[in-house]
Amino acid sequence: MLLFISGPEIFVILLIVVMLFGADKIPEIARSLGKTMRQVKDATNDIKKEIKDSAEKQGIDTEFTRELKDGIKKVKNTVQDNIDDITGPIKRGH
Repeated sequence: MLLFISGPEIFVILLIVVMLFGADKIPEIARSLGKTMRQVKDATNDIKKEIKDSAEKQGIDTEFTRELKDGIKKVKNTVQDNIDDITGPIKRGH
């Protein structure tokens, strides 16, 4: 499912787009939308790079968040394993 939209809903949306803009304008709209999305992605990556470079220049440890995420994942997995151990026999009992 794409954003919780089903096939018939997508068809209706495409039909409305064709009626509003005409079939000859759709490729042009798609191209400009693609270029815009690419520019936003590039700008986001540039901002992330600037923040990371600035943090490294100031001596801030940028690996801290990665280590924190890894620690959280380990705890989550441990908790999930414990829950599975407890609920395993209950689930099999049904």
